[in-house]
Amino acid sequence: MAWIYLIVAGLFEIGFTTCLKLSDNFTQLKWSVGFFICISASFFLRNKAIATIPMGTAYAVWTGIGAVGTVVVGMILYKEPADFWRLFFIFLLIGSIIGLKLVSK
Repeated sequence: MAWIYLIVAGLFEIGFTTCLKLSDNFTQLKWSVGFFICISASFFLRNKAIATIPMGTAYAVWTGIGAVGTVVVGMILYKEPADFWRLFFIFLLIGSIIGLKLVSK
């Protein structure tokens, strides 16, 4: 169950980074509220996950999910570049996240 908490926490991290961008420096109320809801849920779920998963592993996986997801959101919503090297390193990061899951007890 801890891994599910951690994955959902990572998805909420994507949500709070996206809402942060859309909040326009907290001038857009609905996106600002979305940011605070997402960040609260993300930290709450990550905290539940680290009750079982080693803290360093959980933090790396949580950050990795957020980083990969935020890059993908940037590519889709903001037309950020999706060149070979950027995608290569995103897949390398995904491989690292999977590796951490596989070697964690």
